[in-house]
Amino acid sequence: MRPTSDHAGDRPDDWAAPGAALVRSAATDVVPRLRDLGRVHIMGIAGAGMSALARILIERGIEVSGCEARDSLTVKGLRALGAQVTIGHSPRHLDDADTFVYTTAINPRHEEFVAARDSGRQVLRRAAALSSALEDRRTVAVSGTHGKTSTTSLLVVAAQACGADPSFAIGGNLYETGKNAHLGSGPLAIVEADESDGSFLLTRPSAALVTNVEADHLENHGDLEGIFAAFEQFVERVDADGLLLTCADDPGAERVAEYARARGRTVRTYGTSEFADVRVLDIDSGADAVEFTVHAAPDGDFAAIGERRVRVGALIGAHMALNASAALALVAYLGLDVEVATSAWAAFRGVHRRFESYDVGGGVRIYDDYAHHPTEIAASLAAARSALAQDGRLIAVFQPGTYSRTQTFAREFADALAAADIAVVMDIFPAREEPIPGVTGATISDLIDLPAEQVVYEPRYDAVPERIAQLARAGDLVITMGIGNVYLLCPLIREACESAAAT
Repeated sequence: MRPTSDHAGDRPDDWAAPGAALVRSAATDVVPRLRDLGRVHIMGIAGAGMSALARILIERGIEVSGCEARDSLTVKGLRALGAQVTIGHSPRHLDDADTFVYTTAINPRHEEFVAARDSGRQVLRRAAALSSALEDRRTVAVSGTHGKTSTTSLLVVAAQACGADPSFAIGGNLYETGKNAHLGSGPLAIVEADESDGSFLLTRPSAALVTNVEADHLENHGDLEGIFAAFEQFVERVDADGLLLTCADDPGAERVAEYARARGRTVRTYGTSEFADVRVLDIDSGADAVEFTVHAAPDGDFAAIGERRVRVGALIGAHMALNASAALALVAYLGLDVEVATSAWAAFRGVHRRFESYDVGGGVRIYDDYAHHPTEIAASLAAARSALAQDGRLIAVFQPGTYSRTQTFAREFADALAAADIAVVMDIFPAREEPIPGVTGATISDLIDLPAEQVVYEPRYDAVPERIAQLARAGDLVITMGIGNVYLLCPLIREACESAAAT
């Protein structure tokens, strides 16, 4: 093991505040060998990405410790696997650690993070540690501004159904297994590759997917050109003889594809475009599944697909049909059985926080979705309207994530939320950020172009369930959205609606 500091590519200002410097240095971070990790301490171990890493490291035989702000089912599950998880943060947690793992969701001024950097221990991004853990696997990386988790999940379920037993790391738990990560016995690893802080630049995929590219995480990338620069670096990480799969319908993904073609890379496409290598037709989104026809040329790279009707359970919306077609293209590319894969998808049970149902309370149907970008909110509300709303009203409950994103996209958020019949905006989930004066949930709600009685700004988190119960009536559909802790309110909203209906 190596107890020395390994901050390759980092400079003092990298640690001063999250920003573009962190993204620029990601590609030059050293990825140590698995045997050099020693005992690993993970700060924020119950997060979606961190808990996935912890599972794989434990299955690799690495001793893992971690800390969290509060207890949870994820914490209990990690302890059951053998991780030593402490509630609360302290520099003393580093006493027995050789490697400290972080994400840029952590404020770099946090005392435990500062202590790790000052200790001389190896300090790694989550993505670098994950690359170490999967160093002997053939990696398929799923990237893009939207759709990563759903697409990665579908590909994992398909590979499992085909008996491939892949390793995987996903940003959400699969209903089939309840897991977000697994160390498989096969040579394949399927990973959700996060562009938000440049972490996807620490992968070395043999095949990669870019679902779409839009402005997001500008606090890290600076502007849209900074995002494209990161995706171009990602293209360079793909094996020279590997595959880059991109969405033909998305201008941002097409720009990345053009860059890759100019670099002599093999690029294939999917989408509704008539020029796509894997073309999607006749999308029909119902209340419990999405169906579509997919067509691939009989003499091309995806000949095994042919032309077939595909049904994917639990997912709704045209955007989910595109995600599934991307996964199907990768199934064919990897030589997996297309028939077995699509049969498994018919019974797909979904992913936590992706149109997840919280049943019915007082005749009000309650769903939760991870949508946190204006494009995602628009797609989720359109899907809910067409597939779920029926004769009732659509009530959107949105918890903005981070002050900087709220400030940057306030108008776009407002325009997306105007597709609801009633828009409820909560206050901001800050993540690692300090407040920006004058930026609140009202920054969005004040811009929503709906009658005043159909727009609600509710800054008190605990007051949201009762407020929804006052607004909703039998037959309505409530969908909570956001990256923060809004989903925890869904059972309380259901109970409040039941109580209101009983009075």
